[in-house]
Amino acid sequence: MDTITVETIVKAPIEKVWDLWTNPTHIVKWAFASDDWEATSAENDMTTGGKFKTVMAARDKSASFDFSGQYTDVQKPVLIEYNMEDGRQVKITFLETPEGVKINETFDPESENPIEMQKTGWQSILDNFKSYVEKTK
Repeated sequence: MDTITVETIVKAPIEKVWDLWTNPTHIVKWAFASDDWEATSAENDMTTGGKFKTVMAARDKSASFDFSGQYTDVQKPVLIEYNMEDGRQVKITFLETPEGVKINETFDPESENPIEMQKTGWQSILDNFKSYVEKTK
């Protein structure tokens, strides 16, 4: 099965982008795909071998799930690789460009939902992150 890639460019210094991506205080403010969802808690050990968990929940309390896994490679502030709990792999790169920090996120799709739906969901979270960073002082 092919991987899926989403990307964006965030107009902010790379150190700020890294901090807001990795700090649990900030993760709960952007790690959801739509306004009817929220991230109720986040734990993050940003080391190779470290684990993370973000609880994503519907605001109406009708559903929730843990998004969790273990880091396989962390190179601050340019690379994050991890395996999700189900074994799927994710690679995220952060590249400084004249336009801002280009974030490229590649992941193995799961088999329950259509590819386009997965891509749209991950892109929505990435877009949420971009707007959060760009409006955070």
